[in-house]
Amino acid sequence: MLFNSNIVVGSGEKWGINMFMGEYHHNIDDKGRLIIPSKFRDELGEQFIVTRGLDACLFVYPMNEWNQIISKLKQLPFTKKDARSFMRFFLSGATVCDFDKQGRVNVTSPLIEYADINKECVVIGVNDRLEIWSKSNWENFLNANEANLSDIAEDLFNLGSNIE
Repeated sequence: MLFNSNIVVGSGEKWGINMFMGEYHHNIDDKGRLIIPSKFRDELGEQFIVTRGLDACLFVYPMNEWNQIISKLKQLPFTKKDARSFMRFFLSGATVCDFDKQGRVNVTSPLIEYADINKECVVIGVNDRLEIWSKSNWENFLNANEANLSDIAEDLFNLGSNIE
């Protein structure tokens, strides 16, 4: 579901600020095809990027968001080892994707392997991107962080008193 800053349309899918949100469970088939929830397809557009994400998941970006990230990456000094390492990790796995007639995306085998996706997947909306998780990695993430989320939120919102 993507929110747009101006209007409520239809079932309330669009309002507020631009943001993907929600959690959906799907299976990936033997050919690496995964259904992306219909609520996300229009907002992703005809072409979008799938790449390695952080925390052993995949990031999915609409082209406009991807272009903003690339602009920021271009500003990083190539002389810094951390910048080179991150760009190699992030960009080497990036693939331009589109949907087939059934609303599926074909995920490459290196990305499937990186995210440890076997069959069951979780597709979540996370503000400016989607994330694709193996079901087991998503459950592990939730279990590992559940007890700390109150403290994390408190720390982030205290820091965020200057967030605009």
